[in-house]
Amino acid sequence: MAYLFAPAEAVTVPVDGSDDVFPVNRIFCIGKNYADHVREMGSDPASTPPCIFMKPANCLKVGDGDLAYPSATNDLHYEGELVVALAAGGKDLDRAAIEAAIFGYACGLDMTRRDVQGDLKERRLPWDMGKSFDDCAAISAIRPKDACGNPADTNLKLSVNDTVRQNDTTAKMIWPAIDALVHLSTLIELKAGDLLYTGTPEGVGAVVRGDRMDVVIENVGSLSVTLK
Repeated sequence: MAYLFAPAEAVTVPVDGSDDVFPVNRIFCIGKNYADHVREMGSDPASTPPCIFMKPANCLKVGDGDLAYPSATNDLHYEGELVVALAAGGKDLDRAAIEAAIFGYACGLDMTRRDVQGDLKERRLPWDMGKSFDDCAAISAIRPKDACGNPADTNLKLSVNDTVRQNDTTAKMIWPAIDALVHLSTLIELKAGDLLYTGTPEGVGAVVRGDRMDVVIENVGSLSVTLK
């Protein structure tokens, strides 16, 4: 047996302070996970099971640098997020098992074609193409959890061209990362290499070509990308 064509290369993310790399399996994302952001998007932040969607692993933009402005949109939005990286998995896990499975944390950007997403929502269609496209998920190097302090209660700040647009604490998550992963493990079997983008605080907005976005999460790291 032979491949008909070369298989896709493995997607990897650098590990902060190491020559090792983290091999990515799947990317899960939480929508509507900060009450103020839920309100700014016109919804009710009443506690419900977390809204989870996925992005393909090959959409990752790893590290600082240029970020491609996607086709088919005139309303591209940034969403700064804490990212959780798993080194183990399982099904129906409890909090202790999730904590043991976490390898580390990173800074992330969930880029969104808001006009595409809005149109699909209005027509009651899946909104994958609003969230899943080339370079739609930027990520910094992953910092091992022992060097991250307490990511469940830390500052997340996003600036556009040096103007602060998002500045909040991860403690305001409706579904903290560990609780969200416990829930996710009841739906699918988590695997080593899975990433979870944990949602964004209020202050999302549009960006255009030439804009620079800087995400800084206290004790986790930083990420700086410029739209081209």
